[in-house]
Amino acid sequence: MNKYFSLPALAPVIQEEKAGGKSIILANGCFDLIHVGHIRYLAGAKERGDVLVVALNSDASVRRLKGPGRPILSQEQRLEIIAAFWVVDYVTLFEEDKVDRVLLELKPHIHIKGSDYTEETVPEKDTVKSYGGRVAIAGGPKVRNTSDLIREIADKIQDE
Repeated sequence: MNKYFSLPALAPVIQEEKAGGKSIILANGCFDLIHVGHIRYLAGAKERGDVLVVALNSDASVRRLKGPGRPILSQEQRLEIIAAFWVVDYVTLFEEDKVDRVLLELKPHIHIKGSDYTEETVPEKDTVKSYGGRVAIAGGPKVRNTSDLIREIADKIQDE
């Protein structure tokens, strides 16, 4: 099954899932160099509902958010990696820095963010509330982030 859909193609698929009584969960992020925090976040998100949609930041969006040299992996590679996880039902790509447009198009029941946020600090919380959804946090304590992992790898290479 192909899990990747453009946002316009994904919207009717999600409507059909909702019509079938499924609860829709949306997680989002850059997912550049997968690590255990990503796995815990996605697994925790999937526990909250029936259908997990992952909205992936485009390469241009990652560059704006993370700076020069990022992403490490192209959006095509990141899409393929995220789609390979059994907990992920659908993947879509978005160009913006925040996921508001995806939220308004799909109107998931729950928008999940990682544990580097609280329900009060989720940037899109007002968007989610505007259509009657709710925000939640998943993934357990923050143990790693990709930027730190990249620095750690670079330091180890320099030390050799």
